[in-house]
Amino acid sequence: VRHGATVLTAEDAFAGETDVALSDEGREQARSLAARLAGEPIAAFYASPMNRTMDTARLIAEPHGKDVLPRDGLREISHGRWEGKTRADVERAYPEEYARWEQDPYSFAPTGGETGLAVTARAMPVLLEIVAAHPGEKILIASHKATIRLMIGSLLGFDLRRYRDHLDQSPASLNILDFKDVAHARLSLFNDTSHYSASPSDTPEIAS
Repeated sequence: VRHGATVLTAEDAFAGETDVALSDEGREQARSLAARLAGEPIAAFYASPMNRTMDTARLIAEPHGKDVLPRDGLREISHGRWEGKTRADVERAYPEEYARWEQDPYSFAPTGGETGLAVTARAMPVLLEIVAAHPGEKILIASHKATIRLMIGSLLGFDLRRYRDHLDQSPASLNILDFKDVAHARLSLFNDTSHYSASPSDTPEIAS
């Protein structure tokens, strides 16, 4: 699950490592997802330790009466000196750096930031450790836009240099991965927001 909308979502600002809070809209999105998943037998809840992900996961976990376990490796990509700046401001202030990042955000990072490769290297071991700890169980993980796209892209064998072009994650979106074992995952639902979007989704039900 990606966290709900934040107070910076509408501003199109880089807020990877910036610990911004959920907006009122983001909390409502998370509550809608909580209602959708309330009847699911979810064994454990994990999240990036940032406030927006922990709060999203807590709202979803509340009907289940479970705590949320933070995992640092699931945090969002750091944009270094771009943090807090809008995309337009970054493009004006650092045109060469921005152009290189647009071309290959997987192996290039802004000054002081992280590459997509670095995020994958810290997030994937955490994800697989969680999967290995819960054989045959349903678990929920709350993370971030870039981190989720990189993990899913890695599991599916995508060219991660193009992860930003080919994969999206809406606020409080639901993705479902079925793991046959730690080495084999199948994506059965992606970027679904039918729990709060105006148009009902044609995607399959969560229950398996």
